[in-house]
Amino acid sequence: MAERTGAGDRPYAVGLTGGVGSGKSTVAGAFAALGTPVLDADRAARAALAPGSEGLAEVVQAFGRGLLRADGGLDRATLRQRVFADAGARRQLEAIVHPRVHATLTGQLHALAAPYALLAIPLLRETWPAYAWLDRILVVDVPETVQRERLMQRDAIDAGLAEAMLAAQAARAARLEVAHDVLDNSGGLSALRARVAALHALYLRLAAARS
Repeated sequence: MAERTGAGDRPYAVGLTGGVGSGKSTVAGAFAALGTPVLDADRAARAALAPGSEGLAEVVQAFGRGLLRADGGLDRATLRQRVFADAGARRQLEAIVHPRVHATLTGQLHALAAPYALLAIPLLRETWPAYAWLDRILVVDVPETVQRERLMQRDAIDAGLAEAMLAAQAARAARLEVAHDVLDNSGGLSALRARVAALHALYLRLAAARS
């Protein structure tokens, strides 16, 4: 892991990641309910491509004005279809979005006054080692069959696009190899909340030990 420079002037940082459809948002919500600040990479990515932003201007330059809705916003469904069908286009988009997301998250983290914060980063493994400075990594894990079913239901997409989205992400084994903690989210909500409560207590202890 990279050296964690400047760790003393920011909260203890826990990266939350997992494959698409693993239930990361549910886990993040359970931590938030316990008072943990949650910094959301997906929200930062949406802001990076908001109407009038430099990020959106770069996307239009790279992919054309056909990706804009009538109101000037980004047609995210069309963009998703395009980048998941073309690995080169996906890398081009990531080069625009990921540095902006990283800058937003690190800025938000340093502005917090809290023992620890959770950074929800779906593509943490894919953007490694940009986040190697994180103090700890929690991976939400479910079998790939569960991911596929949840993804198709959540986004109302067909099996082909679901498979493309899964294939575009890091392999399950690659995520697990960087994990300090693994949360199995294939069970019920009560089991998940109990596991989150135990992890919350652990992270508070680790944060206190660091200080």
